[in-house]
Amino acid sequence: MKVFLAFLCCSFFVFTASGQPKETKQQQPDSAKMLQVVEAACGECQLGLEGNSCDLAIRMDGKAYFVDGTNIDSHGDAHAKDGFCKMIRKAEVQGEVVANRFKVTYFRLLDKQVTPGRTN
Repeated sequence: MKVFLAFLCCSFFVFTASGQPKETKQQQPDSAKMLQVVEAACGECQLGLEGNSCDLAIRMDGKAYFVDGTNIDSHGDAHAKDGFCKMIRKAEVQGEVVANRFKVTYFRLLDKQVTPGRTN
């Protein structure tokens, strides 16, 4: 019985550690690509995009795009007072629009520069 419990505990820790999300965004910008400063927020709550849950989006040149390559939870609590679901933040990004989604290769949230968002 002790062996079974030890095995169960070890299995729990192994599965928990392997279930952690992988960091997908690049830590340093690519010097060969242009850096853009965009508005970043929850696409559904702040940027008026259609969706089923809170997902990270950016607004660039007046058009909003959902983001692939990083997610809303990688940048703090989206539902906190200063989270993406409550306000629009500025971010420095690199990437490209593919199939009407922004494929990010670098994403850095800028220091608390905010734009008033929708009240929800």
